[in-house]
Amino acid sequence: MPFVKKVKSGAYFSRFQVKYRRRREGKTDYYARKRLVTQAKNKYNAPKYRLVVRFTNREVIVQIVYARLQGDFVFCAARSKELPRYGINHGLTNWTAAYATGLLCARRALTKLGLADKYEGVAEPDGTLTMTEALEEEDAPRPFKCYLDVGLKRTSTGSRVFGALKGASDGGIFIPHNDKRFPGYDPEAKELDAEVLKKYIFGGHVAEYMESLEEEDDERFKKQFSTYLADGIGSEDIEEIYTNAYAAIPYRKGQDWSEESKKYMTVKLTHAQRKARIQEKIEAFQAEHADDE
Repeated sequence: MPFVKKVKSGAYFSRFQVKYRRRREGKTDYYARKRLVTQAKNKYNAPKYRLVVRFTNREVIVQIVYARLQGDFVFCAARSKELPRYGINHGLTNWTAAYATGLLCARRALTKLGLADKYEGVAEPDGTLTMTEALEEEDAPRPFKCYLDVGLKRTSTGSRVFGALKGASDGGIFIPHNDKRFPGYDPEAKELDAEVLKKYIFGGHVAEYMESLEEEDDERFKKQFSTYLADGIGSEDIEEIYTNAYAAIPYRKGQDWSEESKKYMTVKLTHAQRKARIQEKIEAFQAEHADDE
């Protein structure tokens, strides 16, 4: 009988190191995280921000996050479930919804930092590669910078992750990137077709699919786009919906949202008003039970 060397001996197991819990669960790519989180020593503990883009079956989540020893802290966030308030009620997980969510997150972050008026972003997206540049004014603040964090998602050309990236970049945040992963990029010619990217930004790819499906299979079209049809939305309406939504996303120049926000504020009652309110409730309760007797 041939001799078989025992490889996994007691010495092997005594030196075996268990991987991190989130690695065992398949949730975190620590190779990528280390490079996204590690900050230069000469930055003196300044936060290194990440644009975290995640997808569920029902929505897109975009967050601006920074890491500390205690864990990750969310600086700002936006979800595609918020888009109906701006007129986008359908397709909350597609490429265009990812763009709108990234745009919303960027405008919120810059407003929180007091940079919304200085870095307005791209008012009319045209599909070209635009990077947020520092202002030429003396003593002007530099643009807010963060890095794209895709998690475990594949970074294939045309992925929705880059829709959120484009939206945040057009919103006025400086995110180092190039055009190689946007829809419309030709790897052979090594150039981006801006018209294709613009079509995706305004939902043109959805409108095209609606038209082709209606011609090929009307029954399937009515089933797949039933919520669109219930609201009276056709393929010709989609571009206008997204155009209005991008203009309505808050804190753009020339818009005053103070009156709009006041509608949802609850006014604090004075002590006298609270006492009067309690008395009204007592009287209403007594009157109701007096009828029963």
